[in-house]
Amino acid sequence: MNKTTKNIVAGSLLTAGAAAAAVGYQKIKKTDQKDFLEDTDMRNSKKIDRQESVFAEDTDKEEGLTKLDSAYRGEWQANGFPQTHAEQQELEKEQAEIDKNK
Repeated sequence: MNKTTKNIVAGSLLTAGAAAAAVGYQKIKKTDQKDFLEDTDMRNSKKIDRQESVFAEDTDKEEGLTKLDSAYRGEWQANGFPQTHAEQQELEKEQAEIDKNK
C-alpha cells in the first residue's frame, strides 16, 4: 500500500469511529435524563396558601389558618407577631394611642 491509500483508510476509520461515538453519546444522553420530583417547597406554592391547616380541627389556635400560615406559626410566636386579626387590631389601637400621646 502506498502512503496515500494508508492515509485515506486511516481517515475513513477515524471518521467512522467519531460518527459511531457521536451516535452512542446521543443515545446515552437521551436515556440518562433524571426524573425530578415536583416542587414541594411551601413558600413557592400558591395553592398551599389557600388550603386550610391540617391541624385546624384539632387545635383552636390553628383554626382559620392556611397551611402556609400554620407552617410559619411557630416562627411568628417566637418573634412575637400577633396570631389573630383581633390581636393585630388591638396592637394597632395601642400604637395609635401611643402616637396620639407623643
